[in-house]
Amino acid sequence: MNLLSVAGLKKRFNLEAGFFARFGSFVYAVNGLSFSIGRNESYGLVGESGCGKTTAARLLVRMYEADEGAVTYRPGAGGPPEDVLRLKRASLKRYREKVKYVFQDPARSLNPRMTVFEALTAGYRWSDSWPGVKKAREEAAAILEETGLSAADLERRPMEFSGGQRQRISIARGLLLKPELLICDEVVSALDVSIQGQILNLLLDLRARRAAGAGLSFLFITHDLKVACYFCDRAGVMYRGMLVEEAPAADLYEKGLHPYTRLLFASASYGAAAGQAGADQAPAVQGEPGTASVAPAGCPFSARCPRKEARCLAEVPPLRELAPGRKVRCFGV
Repeated sequence: MNLLSVAGLKKRFNLEAGFFARFGSFVYAVNGLSFSIGRNESYGLVGESGCGKTTAARLLVRMYEADEGAVTYRPGAGGPPEDVLRLKRASLKRYREKVKYVFQDPARSLNPRMTVFEALTAGYRWSDSWPGVKKAREEAAAILEETGLSAADLERRPMEFSGGQRQRISIARGLLLKPELLICDEVVSALDVSIQGQILNLLLDLRARRAAGAGLSFLFITHDLKVACYFCDRAGVMYRGMLVEEAPAADLYEKGLHPYTRLLFASASYGAAAGQAGADQAPAVQGEPGTASVAPAGCPFSARCPRKEARCLAEVPPLRELAPGRKVRCFGV
């Protein structure tokens, strides 16, 4: 049974801001997104900047309110399924304690005026499960040590740590309330490659330690398909707010079916080759990315696809299941 299920999620933003802004011009950020996350599973959302990954993740914790769609959460304690988009006050608060968000830039998400202990427990203090300062300090010290830091670091301030260490503090803050799902939004993109590996291995280790209990699932947001295939069990590839392919991560790495998936891998391979062997040109891509200010009328990738047909410009291909767990949104596959 899935921990979280997303169906037909849509979100558009008014293109102009301010009190006197006109209404009618929009940015279509998420356009009918559907996926699910199983218990103790790592699911990746992959795509270029601007494809709607972060918007989708923030819709799941109600940082933004969805225009359409459904998000269903099934608590591990055995309670009834919850309609996340309709949760109010106390129910929404409890949901957010079980689904925690780790931001891309810990330098901005950690208050520099707070000590590490204050940053870790700022939200915990308002929880119904707040155990008091003494017990909370013990729990904070334990989770900090589990993420590779020291209990002595509780009285230091975030600015005293490196970027990788600050990200460990952010992860510890997310884990303190014992969540069932951790949303990791580009958590390694700003780090050196060697530090990226350490953080990814830390997350894998944290999930393995919790597998025997309630479990820990991940929604892993990244623009790097190779990182997603290393860390995730399954991955969905996004383009202009839609899922264009979904598959087990190992299969996606070996044989992506959608033209956009192949483009992502080709671009990554080119980048490695350019750095190592002096490659002189990137893979050729036809056309330009479509504008997000117009709702997709056909396949979202049709403007750049080398295999497009006439109907690709007029119809949105359905997300077809070709094999168990393997889905693709393409008429030509």
